[in-house]
Amino acid sequence: MRSAALIFAALGDHTRLLLLARLSAEGPLSITHLTRGGPLSRQAVTKHLHVLAGAGLAASAHRGRESVWQAEPAPLQTARQCLDSISAQWDAALGRLRDLVEE
Repeated sequence: MRSAALIFAALGDHTRLLLLARLSAEGPLSITHLTRGGPLSRQAVTKHLHVLAGAGLAASAHRGRESVWQAEPAPLQTARQCLDSISAQWDAALGRLRDLVEE
């Protein structure tokens, strides 16, 4: 659950969620590319990318003088398993409530 909490915290920010979606859809991107035409500075994008990296959701590599970032989808499986577990618990609780009401 602890690793899932880091993932959910990282994805709880709209900007980080959008950055991860772009990296997932467009493939590895430089910070320059991620900031082009947007309202965020390079520093702001870099800060958000480091949060994603801390949760294991993104990783960077250097190409020349630029950092290129890519999505790391594996941690999303951890989050999915956590949500599936919580969903199963709710389904069981609602089933017990239904049985109680129907008695």
